[in-house]
Parts: sequence; structure tokens; C-alpha cells
Amino acid sequence: MGAVAITTLAGARLIIAVPKWSFLGEISPFLKGFTLFFWAAGTWWIPLLLILGVWRHIRKHFPLAYDPLYWGMVFPLGMYTVCTLQLSKAIAFEPLLVISRYFVFVALAAWLATFIGLFWSWLPQKKSVETTVRN
Repeated sequence: MGAVAITTLAGARLIIAVPKWSFLGEISPFLKGFTLFFWAAGTWWIPLLLILGVWRHIRKHFPLAYDPLYWGMVFPLGMYTVCTLQLSKAIAFEPLLVISRYFVFVALAAWLATFIGLFWSWLPQKKSVETTVRN
């Protein structure tokens, strides 16, 4: 999701630069088409990631504990927010602003949860009763 969000952001920035570069004007339909394609691909990942998260933690009972790999999950959420904002400006499509306006809170919540998980993992954990009895 992060790669397609970055690609969408690059495409949106190129679309915005079309008036300054004649070459970009010539390939503008191509730019718009592929930029929208990559944005749609990034959008498609969102429900898939939610489904996989539910499957992992609820269905398979995998413990919800901090893992450094979670940073690789929250980064694309922020990139998706930025690329959606830039795409809405590039193609002058106001409804996309609604997505970025509210999705930023989803991204911030995910970043905050991961950040708190990082600090929580640094705290000394209490030993369980079984560990104390064995020693």
C-alpha cells in the first residue's frame, strides 16, 4: 500500500506541474489514468488489511503486542492520506478531500497506538506467578 501511495503522490505532483512542462501536457491523460489506477489499488488494500488484522488477532488469537513491523503498516496510512489530498488537488475532485480530511485521524490513531506500543514494550514486565514458582 505504501508503494502505490508514493506512486500516486508522485503522479499527482506531476499532474499539478503539467502547466509548467509541455511534455507533461502531452502525456497528461496517461498520467491521470495511471495515477487514478494506483490510488484505487492503494484504496483496495485498506479493507484487505482490516480483514487480515481481524483474522490474525480475533480468529487466530495472535496476541496484540508491539512488533517493530507495525511501523511498516502505519507508514502507508499516512502516505495514503497525503496522496489522496494531493490527488484531489491535481484532478480538482472535491469528494477526495473528504477522504483525506477524515483518514488523517485513522492514520494518526494508528501511529499513536504503535508509538505507545513501542514505549509499553520498553517497560519492565512483571513476572508471572508460574515463573516465580519455578525459580
